[in-house]
Amino acid sequence: MGLQLWETLKEAITAYTGLSPATFFTVVALLWAIYYVVTGLFGSSNDHHQRSRAFEEQMELLPPPIQLGEISEEELKQYDGSDPKKPLLMAIKGQIYDVSQSRMFYGPGGPYALFAGRDASRALAKMSFEEQDLTGDISDLGPFELDALQDWEYKFMSKYVKVGTIKKTVAVTGGDNGNGEASWTTEGDAKPAGDGSSQNAVAGTDAKEE
Repeated sequence: MGLQLWETLKEAITAYTGLSPATFFTVVALLWAIYYVVTGLFGSSNDHHQRSRAFEEQMELLPPPIQLGEISEEELKQYDGSDPKKPLLMAIKGQIYDVSQSRMFYGPGGPYALFAGRDASRALAKMSFEEQDLTGDISDLGPFELDALQDWEYKFMSKYVKVGTIKKTVAVTGGDNGNGEASWTTEGDAKPAGDGSSQNAVAGTDAKEE
């Protein structure tokens, strides 16, 4: 039965098209391929235009990274992507990197936008998006979290340009405020105290020996 149908179909193709069955199916396949190519090029022109434009914008040359040297955490917040004229910066373990080339991830509206303009070491180590973890304090992290942070640091070192470091702050007690409370200053500005008292003690010892 199946063979008879096939013979009938071949005779019909030859009778109505004047082509052999093999030639007929070859022509059909070619027409289908042409249709597929044409619809791919012109059928979704809007989507194609949008993809081309997005690709061109992505390929625009970024300005070269600017070396900032040592800045404070407060100054780093200026580079969170809110000002498109400024580079997009982010820090890991006190080292600042220019992540402008990944603005789609770290810029406004990106999945990691809250890390921009900060030292996000703790948040990256814990894979946390909580506000209290958006800090560079990693003093109480466990070994697994520190390993995760190390992987992030290696990634940033290989992909982005380092443009500066964050100023370290140290607590200074017994300062000029006179109330014994701790005051904060940058590490470079901290001066050792107690020189005068040491000299007095030495002077007192010499007096007793005399």
